[in-house]
Amino acid sequence: MSKSHSASYAAAGVNIEAGYEGVRLMKKHVARTMIPGVVSDIGGFGGLFTPDVAGMITPTLVMGTDGVGTKQRLAQLMDKHDTVGIDCVAMCVNDIVCCGAKPIAFLDYIAIGKNDPEKVATLVSGVAEGCVQSGCALIGGETAEHPGTMEADDYDLAGFAVGIVDKEKVLDPARMTAGDVVIALPSSGCHSNGYSLVRKVFDVENADLNQYYDELGTTLGEALLTPTIIYVKPVLAAIEAAEIHGISHITGGGFYENIPRCIPDGLCAKIDKSAIKVSPIFNLLQKVGDIPERDMYNTYNMGVGMAVIVTKETADKAMEVFKAEGCDAYVIGEIIEGEDKIILE
Repeated sequence: MSKSHSASYAAAGVNIEAGYEGVRLMKKHVARTMIPGVVSDIGGFGGLFTPDVAGMITPTLVMGTDGVGTKQRLAQLMDKHDTVGIDCVAMCVNDIVCCGAKPIAFLDYIAIGKNDPEKVATLVSGVAEGCVQSGCALIGGETAEHPGTMEADDYDLAGFAVGIVDKEKVLDPARMTAGDVVIALPSSGCHSNGYSLVRKVFDVENADLNQYYDELGTTLGEALLTPTIIYVKPVLAAIEAAEIHGISHITGGGFYENIPRCIPDGLCAKIDKSAIKVSPIFNLLQKVGDIPERDMYNTYNMGVGMAVIVTKETADKAMEVFKAEGCDAYVIGEIIEGEDKIILE
């Protein structure tokens, strides 16, 4: 049992013992994420991991960091904290898999107004679930109590992911050619983007988040808190089976910002808007907020969590793998010659 105690620090609003209790409660969740390569337990000064580089010519680390953003305000309003950790992991690992990398390790950071061990452990349970879904280990993290700068019930959740890929297998958009096919991987809703606009449109501070909407098939709060889909396993499986030239994770900035990030000069992704299976939450959001269609596609994923660009010859194989992995993938466009990077029509 730790002898660490500071009455003076406690009087300033920081409860060291609550931090220890939080670590104790979260250990069972962290244990779910242990995979070969983990060297250290949580609680040390650094998380240790020995990656398996067998068969790789040039092992290359790929790193990504992100947070949940203001979606976590919905979790606070609904007092439901077990899913935003999935969003935290998803926003990081979905980015690094766009390079073709396999996530291996994750660390989280929780800033909280008042350290509530049960709440912290619940937040970490979501992080652990995200790590399990993506096949990586939660090897460490940090919880920081911020009295006087945050309200007691407030928190901010962020994370950092490390992945590995053989340099020879990093996805190279330079191989992209006109005629390649753009495949959509469906989203689960807003994922973790555009929530400042979501909160404004639905006035979430004053709204009844338990109101049921027929068009959503659920309550507004449940629809908005639905966790981000983690695409790591289906994407890695598809990379092995098909010739993939580019992947875009559709996050903040929507189609117009994210798809061009993997399109080389001289080419353009021609997207057929009529082919996109728009999620009901976006139709409701656009209607209630009277948001122009262009702004919707420049803010949200509109039902497409990832766009995967694959050769025409191997597109059917990629679709077969995605569907076998539980992704109801479908074609939304093609690559053409042009300088615009993206056209939606």
